[in-house]
Amino acid sequence: MAPNTKLTGTQLIHTDDDLHGPEVAPSISVSTTFRAPDPTKVPDAFSNEFDAWDPERHVYSRYTQADGYAITYASGLSASYAALVFFNPKRVAIRGGYFGCHQTIDVYRRSRQGDLPLIDIDDDFRPGDLCWLETPLNPTGEARDIKHYADKVHNAGGALLVDATFGPPPLQYPFKWGADVVMHSGTKYFGGHSDLLCGVLVAPTLEKWKELWHIRTFLGNTMGSLESWLLLRSLRTLHLRVPRQSENATGLAQWLAKAAGGKAHDGIPAGVVDRVTHSSLQGVDARGFDPRTQLEGGHPPTFAIYLATERYALLLPHAVKYFIPATSLGGVESLIERRANLDKTADPRLVRISVGVEDLEDLKDDLRRAFQELAKPAKPAKARL
Repeated sequence: MAPNTKLTGTQLIHTDDDLHGPEVAPSISVSTTFRAPDPTKVPDAFSNEFDAWDPERHVYSRYTQADGYAITYASGLSASYAALVFFNPKRVAIRGGYFGCHQTIDVYRRSRQGDLPLIDIDDDFRPGDLCWLETPLNPTGEARDIKHYADKVHNAGGALLVDATFGPPPLQYPFKWGADVVMHSGTKYFGGHSDLLCGVLVAPTLEKWKELWHIRTFLGNTMGSLESWLLLRSLRTLHLRVPRQSENATGLAQWLAKAAGGKAHDGIPAGVVDRVTHSSLQGVDARGFDPRTQLEGGHPPTFAIYLATERYALLLPHAVKYFIPATSLGGVESLIERRANLDKTADPRLVRISVGVEDLEDLKDDLRRAFQELAKPAKPAKARL
């Protein structure tokens, strides 16, 4: 899909109609190698330059796996590494967000003999800097002002990468606010069924897309055939899944926020919920940034709650019925995790919730019951005789 174009269900379902045969569900091909055309039958088969954007034929699997100005990768982290190669930054400005991207930057620094300074996104920028802006933010679901950081880094002669994994279309369109390249872990909302790995970079021009395609070809991090087929299947329902997940998450976060500060609310016992973070709870900041304007299609389907104790955070993921205790997000099923189990820099009381497409009232009931169980006084240990 070209940038600055809003997502539609018609595009998602019918864009590939001319690219496969009469089967309604496109067939999967597992071949990585394709027969060359016979030059006696196709005289100009090898005389024309290969068009990576609109290939007439497959040459080799790593060459033809892209769609639109978006180019896919084998995983979200492989897309983040490709972005670093593409920008070749003098410095990277980054704060918080997904710890995996910090590790990717650290690995990339090795290719520069460690010569890649890291600065904060609110430090002063210089020419050649890359501002790595994740918004909405993992794991808190809070929004950052894309336009503010785009203007700031562009005025200094740098570039802006927006990791929009938590705000996929149709929720957010970062090019509208000044992004130079947009990144997604397609494993999450694009995949949506917890069964594929995928990364995506989106370029604003065909020329930049061709640069990314060249880099991907020789980094060798193309998606596999099965994963590509699963992604195509998933994209057909993106416009249905994501708004439902966004609506559920917003309702759940706002309901939980009424119990923040340890208050009792609607069956949630007192002394359990300390704080809830989500873009729907941010309000307008001092610069006038309103997350609702940037997130025009809805708030992120993932947010965080800080419980009153570490013990509550450790036990909650295993006290619920419909929320699955697992590390990931974006699937149609709701997931829950104590973030510090994986990210050792996270607050040990923080629980990340990825909301699925279940009925909202069932999810509330599930959490309400779990909170009530956690708040029950611990049974005294039996004395030994």
